[in-house]
Amino acid sequence: MGNLLVSTSKKIIDHANPHTVKKFELIEKYVRTWAQKLLQNQYCDGIVFIDCMSNSGEYIDDDGKQIFGTPVRVAKYLREAAGQYYGKQIDLYFNDLAKEKTEHLASLMPKESGNFHCHISTGDGNELAKKLGHSIDANKHKHYLLIYDPYQATIDWNSILPYLNNWCEIIINHMVSDSMRAVKMVKKDEARSKYEQTYLTELENLIPYGSNKTAYENRIKDIIKALRKNNSRKYYIAAFPFFNEKNAIVYNLIHCTSNLKGFQLYKKSAWQTFGGKSSTKNTHGKEHQIMLDFDGKGFFTTATDEFCYYIKDIAEYLQDVFDGQSNVPFNKLWEVLDEHPIFPSDGYRNDIKNELKNNFNAIFTRSNVSFVHRGVAK
Repeated sequence: MGNLLVSTSKKIIDHANPHTVKKFELIEKYVRTWAQKLLQNQYCDGIVFIDCMSNSGEYIDDDGKQIFGTPVRVAKYLREAAGQYYGKQIDLYFNDLAKEKTEHLASLMPKESGNFHCHISTGDGNELAKKLGHSIDANKHKHYLLIYDPYQATIDWNSILPYLNNWCEIIINHMVSDSMRAVKMVKKDEARSKYEQTYLTELENLIPYGSNKTAYENRIKDIIKALRKNNSRKYYIAAFPFFNEKNAIVYNLIHCTSNLKGFQLYKKSAWQTFGGKSSTKNTHGKEHQIMLDFDGKGFFTTATDEFCYYIKDIAEYLQDVFDGQSNVPFNKLWEVLDEHPIFPSDGYRNDIKNELKNNFNAIFTRSNVSFVHRGVAK
């Protein structure tokens, strides 16, 4: 009997790598502020959170400690929120292919209330996403957040389509490491179909991408933009990479929204989760390495890693944008960062100001900043 319990436990409770735990933390952090902003809005009747590939909700980390996944973290917080906002309806939908996992997840859920409900199902997550997507128009005053972590790294775009074309937030786990490693070695028709479905193009068009992470990421972004029917409304996409303990990229967590505030919030949440940088990558202190700028500006700079930005990179970006300009209002700085695909416009303002002052000799007044012209090398 004991061996059976151990065997069952192993099947239900998976191991969570550090980057997986960070993924849980990022989504939880984002949901906390996202939900509060919406529940305080008089035009929002309620929120719907969907995780259609949710697993069992419980994990074991590298130290053998119990770790809760996204469904449990989100459910516990939203149950508390439901007690504060009685007039708002909160519905959570969780799903997994394995019945033993959904049963275990159900046992971890907080008690329901009149305005808080957990709906747990077993089956194809894509079908659940489609079903719920069809009901969005009928619930115009409800706001949706879909977590899409595709089974076997295959994206079913028909499942996501309704959310792309409505007032919804989507977080997609793009398993870019799988594509970078396996596309060039595909032999079986089943594998070919997987990548062609995910990237909506023939495999031969993907092979030249090789191990270029940016190429795959840009392809996903192009698909998202192409599937949008209402091009009159600006759409925002933010993608943050996650690296494993060997410092190899595993996946991108892509956030999609037509809401600028949601976009800003996701960037802020990601940087806070990663400890003041843009990813889990270990740069081994190279971000402090001094080097000569060869772009003809005639000054020394520090190394920049496009997969892991720091506050110094935000400051340098602003210096480039406003180089030589005087009395620039602070709000102009934050407006530039508002729509940047990676840099946050909130949460690090004092850090950015200090970086500009100490390393770029910017001059500050109470409400303005003047940027020194860095000149051209002679």
